[in-house]
Amino acid sequence: MLAIDIITKKKYKQELSQKEIQFMVDGYTNGSIPDYQMSAFLMAIYFNSMTNPEATFLAMAMRDSGGIFDLSGIKGVKVDKHSTGGVGDKVTLILAPLVAYLGASLAKMSGRGLGHTGGTVDKLEAIPGFKTELSFAEFQQQVNQIGCAVVGQSGDVAPADKKIYALRDVTSTVDSIPLIAASIMSKKLASGADAIVLDVKVGSGAFMKSVDEAKKLAELMVSIGRLAGKHMCAILTSMDEPLGHKIGNALEVYESVETLLGKGSKDLVEIVSVITGYLLMDAKIVDTYEKGYKLASSTLASGKAYPKFLEFVKAQGGDISIFDNLEKLISGTKLDYIYATKDGYIESFNTLDFGQAALYLGAGRMTKDDVLDLKVGLDLHKKIGDKVKKGEKLITIYHNDKGLEDCKELLEKAINIGDTKKEAVLIFDIIR
Repeated sequence: MLAIDIITKKKYKQELSQKEIQFMVDGYTNGSIPDYQMSAFLMAIYFNSMTNPEATFLAMAMRDSGGIFDLSGIKGVKVDKHSTGGVGDKVTLILAPLVAYLGASLAKMSGRGLGHTGGTVDKLEAIPGFKTELSFAEFQQQVNQIGCAVVGQSGDVAPADKKIYALRDVTSTVDSIPLIAASIMSKKLASGADAIVLDVKVGSGAFMKSVDEAKKLAELMVSIGRLAGKHMCAILTSMDEPLGHKIGNALEVYESVETLLGKGSKDLVEIVSVITGYLLMDAKIVDTYEKGYKLASSTLASGKAYPKFLEFVKAQGGDISIFDNLEKLISGTKLDYIYATKDGYIESFNTLDFGQAALYLGAGRMTKDDVLDLKVGLDLHKKIGDKVKKGEKLITIYHNDKGLEDCKELLEKAINIGDTKKEAVLIFDIIR
């Protein structure tokens, strides 16, 4: 088998076999296939796409390049969720203790943020003492004992994906739906969960800008998961405005606690409840999605899952005394503000600019080696459809001087105030 023959086959839009895809992935991972041939292979995929079976073979080949977590030592159905990345997306921080309180087992590996999207691991590390690295034995034991654990992604998970993604990044082949789907699903399949809900973000603050392309990605990822024997669901959710109100690591922990205490924003509560509803059904805690959704939303409203959050944080070494006064999470930061320039209604946001503004402050990374300021970020006081008056505070900026002027300049252009009261669409589609 020769790499050039496989590249030629894909160049002429012919379907590749599992053995051919495995050969390319293994060869590139072990160094026998050079960058220039893998680059040609990726570009052929970029222009000619892949069938669902091909994308599944690619995901499984990348999965098999490293360790696959055997979660059979954890009782019951193991559940997981994945977000394709957005602004203000703190869903995992709320969902993990919620599903655990309701009887499911969530064993989750999460990543760090890069660019305008935040990472769950970074947010959890805004809690003093919180450990995002556990041994596999500790990880399993914690899920069995309290129902949830969230750790950083192991370096042994899908190493082929890491190497191939780095090449995609410099060959302009990142935005290929089959390559995105295979990349995401290789890691999810290696993580060992039985049931997975995918939160596919779409809109101005997401990688997928249109519902059509987000739907294609979601359908392919669901297909890959099903062909690999997983219970799958994908939810297309809006990223045309930040999720919730707070953006930034400690600020998102703050808002997560508020939500678990029954004081969450409507959009955040809805997204968490919908995802939880499907996870509870697939975990056989309830027999219908509707029952799972109602159980999730009523539990959030009651604040009953908050003690489970404290148990989860304490189990991973976090200092729960910080939650006696949430202001401690963001103490020491300076404040600045963005004001409404006229009367009217919030008609739209450029959500990407909110992520970029937080990045300027130090809340996110431009490179993997950047050091975060975990306390800085933004608090958005208005959502789409809200009425505003000229001079009213729209955003509070928590900063430590770094990037403040660039942040303010960006935010002042990121909010569109008009005369029309618009209703934000939150969920576009659900794919089972």
